[in-house]
Amino acid sequence: MVLALALIGGLFVLPKGIVKPKEGKAELTQDAARTANRDGGGPATNGSKADASSGPVSAEAGPSTAPEGPTAAAPHTAATAAQRQELNRLLTQFASATVPAKRAETATLLARRYENVQRFDSAGYFYEQVAAAQPGPQALQQAADAYFQAFSFAASDERIKLLGGKARELYTKVLALSPNNLDAKTNLGMAYMASDNPVQGVTLLREVLAADPRNEKALYDLGILAVRSNQYDKAVGHFQQLVTVNPKNVNAQFYLGVTSARTGAKDQARAAFAAAKSLSNDPALAASVEEELAKLK
Repeated sequence: MVLALALIGGLFVLPKGIVKPKEGKAELTQDAARTANRDGGGPATNGSKADASSGPVSAEAGPSTAPEGPTAAAPHTAATAAQRQELNRLLTQFASATVPAKRAETATLLARRYENVQRFDSAGYFYEQVAAAQPGPQALQQAADAYFQAFSFAASDERIKLLGGKARELYTKVLALSPNNLDAKTNLGMAYMASDNPVQGVTLLREVLAADPRNEKALYDLGILAVRSNQYDKAVGHFQQLVTVNPKNVNAQFYLGVTSARTGAKDQARAAFAAAKSLSNDPALAASVEEELAKLK
């Protein structure tokens, strides 16, 4: 419970996926989960985008674990009137569908539409319906990824526990069918950090790196977790390895600067901050870099 509660802290979220570090450590674990998804996610990109999107708003309203849960009336902050109308139409169509294939087809459309309005909890529910009708690792991972995205942006202990549990359940099923799916294993590891067994999460992330030492998501997540536990030397090691793999990873360069500064390696910190600043035109990032550089004088 203490670790779960530690994930609830507020975040200074800067555009392009950079999170301004604080002296406290409560904010950083959940940022790792957020960035794992925002910076590409999926096996095709392996979290390698230099710039990330600003990400969705928190998925805080409307349960997604029962058929009567998702409704178009829930507060979709990004939904237009036309999108809400389409959601209502598809929800009615889904409720009345009796042929399994048609029901799965409608569930897929609903999941995609909920993703479009940044309601990943509801998207996860409908992808789960597709997986029930058409079992297989791909359908299960779509559902798991949507719940993980919702978990990453949940802002209450109840939502973190609920959505993290759903993500763990579904990723475990994915890995039972595809044990070499490192993307699923990485996200499962981060989902375990909000459980009663966070050690299992670290174990899974280390297993990913044992199989793929260049895995950017696992390197980043372990770096953030090391920061969270004030193990800055270990964090520097992870971020150094990450920038070797992908020098254009803004998050890695920025946090390499932060953690190098914490360990007294000021020249290395300055170089990393300069690299991060050169990779993005974001004024908020530039301001954070200048603030961190001022601390080194």
